[in-house]
Amino acid sequence: MHLVNRTFAEISVGDAAELRRLVTADDLYVFAVASGNVNPMHLMDTDMDGDGTVERVAPGMFVASLISAVLGTRLPGPGTLYRSQSLDFHARVCAGEEIVVRAEVLSKADGIVRLKTTVAHADGRLVLTGEASVEAPVEKFDQADIDVPGLIVQRHRHFEALLDRARPLPALPTAVVCPDEAKSLGGALLAARESIISPVLVGDAAAIRKAAAELGEDLVGIDIVDVAGDIPAAARACALVHEGRVQAVMKGHLHTDDLLKPMVERETGLRIGRRFTHVFVMDVPGQPEPLFVTDAAINIAPDLPTKVDICQNAIDLARSLGMDPRVGVLSAVETVNPAIQSSIDAALLSKMADRGQITGGQVEGPLAMDNAVDMAAARTKGLKGAVAGRANILVVPGIDAGNMLAKQLAFISHAEGAGLVLGAKVPVILNSRSDSAMSRLASCAVAAIHHFAGKP
Repeated sequence: MHLVNRTFAEISVGDAAELRRLVTADDLYVFAVASGNVNPMHLMDTDMDGDGTVERVAPGMFVASLISAVLGTRLPGPGTLYRSQSLDFHARVCAGEEIVVRAEVLSKADGIVRLKTTVAHADGRLVLTGEASVEAPVEKFDQADIDVPGLIVQRHRHFEALLDRARPLPALPTAVVCPDEAKSLGGALLAARESIISPVLVGDAAAIRKAAAELGEDLVGIDIVDVAGDIPAAARACALVHEGRVQAVMKGHLHTDDLLKPMVERETGLRIGRRFTHVFVMDVPGQPEPLFVTDAAINIAPDLPTKVDICQNAIDLARSLGMDPRVGVLSAVETVNPAIQSSIDAALLSKMADRGQITGGQVEGPLAMDNAVDMAAARTKGLKGAVAGRANILVVPGIDAGNMLAKQLAFISHAEGAGLVLGAKVPVILNSRSDSAMSRLASCAVAAIHHFAGKP
């Protein structure tokens, strides 16, 4: 950032400066944290002012604070100190609206500069007017290497958007397998309250009711299919799919292997021809769209045919969510190295996509993690194309790398992850015991959107 001030001697009456600013929801979150003003009117889509419009209203003092941005960076600029500021508010500003902030010099004397200050909507409607009195700098400042740390708001806007898309859909009939402890049952009931799923609880009925009592929940009106044992409960869930009673399966309090074992049975399972693969749909703060990590939970050391299904399943899910699938096949390097099998597989997958053996998305590899998701890193390595630096699906070499990557995003980058198993007759919602309520809700939302995609 290059900053240049105007000293008291350089300022003339009539001088003016302005900035244009798009007010975003993230601006309001940052201001709430910094100021302590967590008024829901500023942070939630509400109609608390009763004007009939759902909106997020920017705090008046946030809008006023933008005047100091003009004074401190443009006129007079660096070295300016406030003496006083008057404010008269005329209209509100909401998230998503652009405003123009302006300061004009009225007078100068004895080192003090008086300025007319205004904030207006982009169409000219006044938001506030006032007058500022400042001490103008006397020393010249001209510096081009001003570096201000960036801020990333830790909120999960992509999952919020998915929930908004899922709520109007029909509630997805879902067999919840062994929900016999608080978190697994609570996640299913929460998704039911949001009208995302319609749960059928499959497992030990007494244990399920005990878990409900611990939560203070009432299971009246919810189907319970009493089955003893984890694997028999998972097998019963498969049967419910074949009977047409449910259109999804959700993991409760049982091991993933026990859940999936009946599903891969040839006669009674849920096979449809592709391999079962797992996708983490990650909502990473600061990223422009969800980021997929696959496969991080089922296929331990996938061979090339399995990776084809991993790619295709992830592409199909991304398209269901309305994304443009850009698959980065990861390796330790971005060049083919005969000693690194993952780089060879990546190159083959890329060529198979070129020849139509993988469809619906763009596939490129091998890519290292940095040049898969960072455009500057991709340019440094001379990588071109639609995927390098912009990948939204990351296909990992094996379960070790995938699991580490997903947990790094969750515990270091503060991402939330929705888990789904694809390649079965119906979506299989796969949560871990440590998942948050938002992760469980988002997993159900992803399953519902995927299931109903393209259906009238």
